[in-house]
Amino acid sequence: MRVIILCCLALLGYANTYAQVKANKNVPTVFVDREGVMRWSDTRAEASFYGVNYTVPFAHAFRALQARGIDRKQAIDRDVYHFSRLGYNAYRIHIWDVEISDRNGNLISNEHLDLLDYLFFKLQERGIRILITGMTNFGNGYPEKNENTDAFTYHYDKCQIHANPQAVAAQEKYISQLLRHVNPYTGYAYQEDPYVIGFEINNEPCHTGSVQTTSDYIARMVKAIKKSGHKKPVFYNVSHNMDHVQAYFNADIQGTTYQWYPVGLVAGRERLGNFLPYIDQYRIPFANLKGFANKAKAVYEYDPADNLYSYLHPAMSRTFRSAGFQWITQFAYDPMDIAAYNTEYQTHYLNLAYTPAKALSTLIAAEVAYAIRRNKKFNPYPQNISFGDFEVSYDQDLAMMNAQDKYFYTNNTTVKPVKPEKLMHIAGHGSSPVVEYGGSGAYFLDRLEEGLWRLEVMPDAEKIADPFAKPSPSREVVHILYRSQAIDIQIPDLGEMFTVQQLSHKTGVVEDFIVPKTSFSVEPGVYLLKRKHVQLKNSWTASSSWKNGRLGEFYAPATVPLKQALLIHQQPEALEKGRSAKLEFRYIFEQQPDSIILQTDQISFWNDHNPYIKLIPKDRYRYEADIPAALLTGNALKYTATVFVGGKQFTYPDNQAGAPLDWDYRVNTYWTVGLYEQHAPISLFESLSKVANFETFAIPETAYMTAEWKQQDLGKLPFWTYSFHAKDSSAQYFWLKDIKTKILDRPVGINHVKKLCILLKHTGGNPTLKAGFVTNKGYTYLKKIDAVSATERLVCLDLADLQLVPTALLPAPYPVFLERFFKPVVSDQFDKRAIEKLIISGENMAGVVLSVAAVWLE
Repeated sequence: MRVIILCCLALLGYANTYAQVKANKNVPTVFVDREGVMRWSDTRAEASFYGVNYTVPFAHAFRALQARGIDRKQAIDRDVYHFSRLGYNAYRIHIWDVEISDRNGNLISNEHLDLLDYLFFKLQERGIRILITGMTNFGNGYPEKNENTDAFTYHYDKCQIHANPQAVAAQEKYISQLLRHVNPYTGYAYQEDPYVIGFEINNEPCHTGSVQTTSDYIARMVKAIKKSGHKKPVFYNVSHNMDHVQAYFNADIQGTTYQWYPVGLVAGRERLGNFLPYIDQYRIPFANLKGFANKAKAVYEYDPADNLYSYLHPAMSRTFRSAGFQWITQFAYDPMDIAAYNTEYQTHYLNLAYTPAKALSTLIAAEVAYAIRRNKKFNPYPQNISFGDFEVSYDQDLAMMNAQDKYFYTNNTTVKPVKPEKLMHIAGHGSSPVVEYGGSGAYFLDRLEEGLWRLEVMPDAEKIADPFAKPSPSREVVHILYRSQAIDIQIPDLGEMFTVQQLSHKTGVVEDFIVPKTSFSVEPGVYLLKRKHVQLKNSWTASSSWKNGRLGEFYAPATVPLKQALLIHQQPEALEKGRSAKLEFRYIFEQQPDSIILQTDQISFWNDHNPYIKLIPKDRYRYEADIPAALLTGNALKYTATVFVGGKQFTYPDNQAGAPLDWDYRVNTYWTVGLYEQHAPISLFESLSKVANFETFAIPETAYMTAEWKQQDLGKLPFWTYSFHAKDSSAQYFWLKDIKTKILDRPVGINHVKKLCILLKHTGGNPTLKAGFVTNKGYTYLKKIDAVSATERLVCLDLADLQLVPTALLPAPYPVFLERFFKPVVSDQFDKRAIEKLIISGENMAGVVLSVAAVWLE
């Protein structure tokens, strides 16, 4: 009976919202004017959109939620609330036609379509607009194998589906039925829904035939769309198949769609570095084509993939606006209920709970999209890191919005708000002059009326594995912790004494209390903060309407407590003798440790005295060990760390119960760091490992190199040997290696080095080789290597001779028409202390076999 009542209440809620939607005849829609500008139907003002892709109704997300027994509609409720919380006003989806169609192109009414309808309904409740891409024309498996649904897509090759008459007929039927499909939750057909701004025909089409065939295909699709009664803007992808571009702009469409993956895709690991030069410009080489100027421009997908940085998204949004884009949607937002594992798209990772700093950067990116005028031009990097009310910083991994009423930041900052007394909205991760907070989750403060603020605090999120490595539903990459954290809020409108009232809380009931000054403890949840003695104009409760929802709404992940503590430590590349050092650790567990101690391999159960170093807490999760210079002797420092918590001991890196001084404990693994004299050479690359640790690239992408590890003389270093393959003799090749930590670990040594040395040889051809570095500004400095012989040769280049050159954008950005080099317009002197990457480049490599054994600084 209870289930029936709940279902009836739910249906009544849907019916009420349906009636409200249908009754509202004044919902503005979007049209494209003759100049290719998207405008609102009521005010004729320019429209600007920012949001995400999100795929719960289909494919892996659909299956993964089912496997975990999660109600998908409830999952949608949670995620759509977070979309609204992050300020998004846009949503895009490429529909998996293979899951809602048959082999003839007929639309199938099933659970996938019902979830899509429900998702559209919930987005509309939050005022979020929708761009529908009708077809993907590929399978539903990734990252698993495809399921054969017998849909029409599975019967045709993706690159032939636009030319085969039977395939085109199936698509016409499918498109027509999809557009006329009536969403039972809203009462609108997709083509009539005021919240659907337009319709893109298909996702990343593959056109390999004649240009005329492409023109004919688009014309037939547009005709089918119009015949169905669709009157909204029609979009087509123009960032693929460059030899067919004119066919796109000759077509009877109103909008064009583009992508941007500036640092490539699927690295298999987290990428590090300053990528601001990579996102400085978005130049479209066919902008002078007839028809280009009167087509609206939309970004259907973008993402600086394979990294967790928070400084990139607002800068990309700025560049998009400068290039004239009005629709910007990231790919793809991870459903909160499976985001702990990042299995949906290995190369992408975005979720408010699990990547709080990155999510807040998209909040700021949305504000950039709304605030920066379309086509506004900016000076090139690094002169554009501050623009309008916004600022980005690679060094601090920080993005900020500092306006009179909004103060948003993605990491610790000392920048004060420009008008603290006028603030209305605050969002942060870390601490600022307004909020000091020790947790690692995001938080939001919103002014409801004078003297009254809403505080929302997300749980802590701690990375425990590389999110971009091979995914698995059993491999957690970020762990959520619910902990009480100290927070200090200094907002002039609240003053120094205010009342804290619980609205929504995840860990139990919290009594209202008065804050004596500005600091108190808070757990994840929603609270009202009220200034002392203020007389409120309104009565506020958890059920009060607020931002298209309820004031007390709060969604956060469930968390399964860890079975034992995790101690995460990235050992240094090297340490210098004769000077003390600091080692950093992260402790992740629901319970605070009694202590954590570090011990070297020199201790013994049989010794009467065994020295140790106690780790010092820097916050709830970060600990530091001060290593005295006296311990840094010999060739290496070998050490363990033991956590004492709850009457138990766990030793790392073994990750085993017990302690090294227990009579029956045997240490199997030590963290081991090489020790070097302060003026000793700094090793950057050695060929001793059979695992290649250079990342290799070529321009153009059709060129490539192959590598082989060879050791012909046991008395000498082995070589990594490279062969080169290209159709174009002008191909360029690159070797790249992250060495930032090697430089930071040798602060005295780097001050004394003067030469870059390489042990190498080559056979065949007459190659042009250069070597040098990329700095923390993203600038590249190279010097040509003189002729290399067929016998082993040591080449040393004076660092003083390195010259500033264009930075190669490695890996290749997508789409392929984007430039491959960033050319600095602001000169900068080479600073060896700013080195982050080693780079070697080669040209004229046809017929060449190049071998490298070692690279170092001396």
